[in-house]
Amino acid sequence: MTIAAKPARILIIAGSDSGGGAGIQADIKTVTMLGGHAMTAITAVTAQNTLGVQAVHAVPTEMVLAQIKSVVDDIGVDAVKIGMIGSAETASAVAVALAAMARVPIVFDPVMVATSGAALAEVGTIAAFVRLMDIATLVTPNLPELAALGGKATVLAHGCALLVKGGHGSSDVITDRLVNADGEVARWSEPRIDTASTHGTGCTLASAIACGLGQGMSLIAAVARARAFVRAALLAAPGLGGGHGPMGHQAVDVRKL
Repeated sequence: MTIAAKPARILIIAGSDSGGGAGIQADIKTVTMLGGHAMTAITAVTAQNTLGVQAVHAVPTEMVLAQIKSVVDDIGVDAVKIGMIGSAETASAVAVALAAMARVPIVFDPVMVATSGAALAEVGTIAAFVRLMDIATLVTPNLPELAALGGKATVLAHGCALLVKGGHGSSDVITDRLVNADGEVARWSEPRIDTASTHGTGCTLASAIACGLGQGMSLIAAVARARAFVRAALLAAPGLGGGHGPMGHQAVDVRKL
């Protein structure tokens, strides 16, 4: 009997999406498809579908921390993905908890607004994001989120790398740029995929990058594979719902990435 190699252990700190398109649900699908072991600390429960977010209930900070401690103490963590954080108190407490995990790569997707346009972070929570950027390996905002964080220079001042995502631009060609304090490290430009099934693209991308880092890939390689996974999942979207539908994670042939 052959014993399988242990998968990379990816801790996902994010909110739940009842419609299965984004959040924890997209994160688990992504990490699983890419060969990692997904673990979760749920920060919020949302009632949402392809049309929008109908309700949000933040999980108490102490429960978020308990989930993180439970995972760390027993299973261990090779990489962390942070998405929807729930509250300013939780953002600060999570930053303190993760700061103790030396040398574990952290990908922070500063979720502020759902694809449908619903707000998922209050002003105070966004202000607390600075503490998460201080411990992050990579921050992955879209263009509106980057502006809300104060721009490229402000983010890079925290010592993290930055993936500037171009999906919210108006061009038919999407360009994503990986930059750090020394300047641009890499860029990718590809035609925009014409689809309404874009719910969860940011969550998926960040989780895929975290999985790659947890598996020992370089940052550039992890971003490149993550982008390829997102594009494949967009092309395989099943067309569910009447609004911004979920991607087709389950239909991606990861051997071709």
